[in-house]
Amino acid sequence: MAHHDDSCSQVQVLLSFSTFSRPTTVPSGSGYEVLNETFLSVYGHHVDVFRKFIIQIYSDEWGQYIDFPKGFTILNKSRLRLVPLQSEGTPLGNLTPDTTAFFCCDMQERFRPAIKYFDDIISVGQRLIHGAHLLRSPLIVSEQYPKGLGSTVPELDISAARLVFPKTKFSMILPEVEKVLAELPKIRAVVLFGVETHVCIQQTALDLIGRGYEVHVVADSTSSRSMVDRMFALKRMAQLGVIISTSESVLLQLVADKEHPQFKAIQNIIKASAPESGLLING
Repeated sequence: MAHHDDSCSQVQVLLSFSTFSRPTTVPSGSGYEVLNETFLSVYGHHVDVFRKFIIQIYSDEWGQYIDFPKGFTILNKSRLRLVPLQSEGTPLGNLTPDTTAFFCCDMQERFRPAIKYFDDIISVGQRLIHGAHLLRSPLIVSEQYPKGLGSTVPELDISAARLVFPKTKFSMILPEVEKVLAELPKIRAVVLFGVETHVCIQQTALDLIGRGYEVHVVADSTSSRSMVDRMFALKRMAQLGVIISTSESVLLQLVADKEHPQFKAIQNIIKASAPESGLLING
């Protein structure tokens, strides 16, 4: 790094944000503002606009990343990373309808006989989908290899979904989903439910966290073939920063106030307690 440079040549840089790294080039002599703009152009909607960031550069001398001084410029091939800083007034877990999306993962007909408590998680899933519709929160629905595994079960009304898409990848985070999220820049949190907890749900949650989203997995609307897999997946996700919640908790947090115009409608959804979906049973 140096204070000035007369060259107009390009310098190779490796940009890292969360779990993603992208090689690119910047003009030799680029400073903090140019680098910041480059990060935004490369990562776009992955960067949570509600947070502040600092740029760090890898120091061979220290063997670690150090803060990039604003008065310096890039002259040589460098590794840079963008580090998010939690903004004040943005408490973890504070769901609001206009900043929340609902993801329904692979609730398909062929899974019915294999997934434990499938009827229960469908029942809870319909509560979530109905709530998302009332609160005008976008719904995204995936179907794992529908040609072989069938469509989403008829009990779930996904007619108002923003996107229903087929996939073979376990994670829901595919280009078509990222395109929809790019069109919804206010979305900061995702309410995630479906099957299987230890496969598609877990991998989707980790991909979302890697892109800067806050993830709420609805425990009473997600399951697996094995309760052991389900239990340890929920524990692992919680350890990695996923918020494990319940359908009633999520819906009431989204309305937040009995004076909310949709409070009575949401209250009707949860009037009867949701099924326990096997969460209180060992084995």
